Amino acid sequence: MPFTCLSQEMDHIASYRSMNSDKYVRLSYDNDFFTATDEYYTQGINIEFVHPELKHFPLSLVLLRLPGAETNFGLALGHEGYTPRSIGETYIQYGNHPYAGVLLLKTFSTSTMPQKGNRLSAALSTGVIGPAAWADGMQKAIHKALNNIQPGGWQYQIHNDLVLNYRLTYEHKLFHAGKIFELAVNATADAGTLKDKLTLGASLRTGYFNSPLSDNKDNRALHVYLYDVPALNAVAYDATLQGGLFNRSSPYTITAADVSRLVFCNNVGLVLCYKNIYMEYYLAYRSKTFRTGLTHQWGGLSLGIGL
Repeated sequence: MPFTCLSQEMDHIASYRSMNSDKYVRLSYDNDFFTATDEYYTQGINIEFVHPELKHFPLSLVLLRLPGAETNFGLALGHEGYTPRSIGETYIQYGNHPYAGVLLLKTFSTSTMPQKGNRLSAALSTGVIGPAAWADGMQKAIHKALNNIQPGGWQYQIHNDLVLNYRLTYEHKLFHAGKIFELAVNATADAGTLKDKLTLGASLRTGYFNSPLSDNKDNRALHVYLYDVPALNAVAYDATLQGGLFNRSSPYTITAADVSRLVFCNNVGLVLCYKNIYMEYYLAYRSKTFRTGLTHQWGGLSLGIGL
């Protein structure tokens, strides 16, 4: 079975995850527990709020939009944790993934032109990488509650640094068959202090659904569909591996020469929408992100409620 990832671990504003509402709250939770692992990208949490009044939020002014498009505005709080393969060791594991934590405030918008099958998503992420993100405390608390092994190497995590990243994603519908099948392509650019990448991908959906890339919608209470989203990332910089852009004092990082410049990602998921409720289960895969690394998988759950 193929699996996903995009430029950051959780891409919550892609069209295949649309709630078809301009007012909602949604919680998404990633964890490699779903794939019986505890390594690399080990956990992610994203809480998002979408409302028309957020167009007045100051940072929304820097978000690019399609002229004349239907535009939604939102804010999200994101948290990510990264660890090496063996978290019980108390020494630096050279040739392995560094410990790293990221805490982000994301300001985002989606502008859609369903009559043309186009969508432009923009997001500005501000925050911190390092101990200030408190990923170590969160992982230790979860492992203690589950009576699991305690991580022993967080003292060697990537040090505090500023995160300021901008993302643009353009999606275009290639083909659709009513409400039961859709094929779209996408391109994403990430630039900033956290991750610098270019991504090319495609998304395929089948089932029964309303698509934001189509103006043919109905008001049925129940929509159910499967999606598959393969993507290829061209990586220039990744602070979760290489350390922050400004603070170069981290005790251990992956060198630029050992970072994988091409990373394949794939995402598969099942979405159920009933009236104003959104539920999703997904599995993700990425090829190795550094020379001595391995491939990695994780899973996740998402629950949203329209307001």
